[in-house]
Amino acid sequence: MNRTTLLFTIFALIISAVLFVAFRTKTTKAITSTEQTVDEKPPGGRRVVKTNAEWKKILKPDQYYVLREKGTERAGSSSLNDIHEEGTFICAACKNPLFDYKTKFDSGTGWPSFYQPIAKNAVKEAKDYEFGMTRIEVMCNVCDGHLGHVFEDGPKPTGLRYCMNGTAMQFVKKP
Repeated sequence: MNRTTLLFTIFALIISAVLFVAFRTKTTKAITSTEQTVDEKPPGGRRVVKTNAEWKKILKPDQYYVLREKGTERAGSSSLNDIHEEGTFICAACKNPLFDYKTKFDSGTGWPSFYQPIAKNAVKEAKDYEFGMTRIEVMCNVCDGHLGHVFEDGPKPTGLRYCMNGTAMQFVKKP
């Protein structure tokens, strides 16, 4: 075998390996993104389903980026970080109640953090394999909007830290 053939063969093997890994990762994400760790019906059985065009009309660009494209806001940029009064944090897209003010704590991360959702069926969770790591994504259980991620380094009583994007939520003061 001459040198050119050898180099071509090595190049073809490398390309094949890269394509195999890319396909496998994409397939794994597609399969596992539907695996919910919470299998509860949404509050009141309510579902909100809209097209991307409809969501773009309703949501601000930063909300659309986070809620529909699974983006992340810049740390420390949310006005919800400084809210310490009685009320409820709701989904910015569908107004589903998500977190009670009593479960909010300062995690020092720059994102609003909570140790538990307002109700077991308020949110749903799925494995997230983005950025070469495994995390647990948290989504609104009514509209499937991306809210953030949950980690196991929170305070008692749950030991969980629901690290949420503030732009994905709104705060409603308790009357």
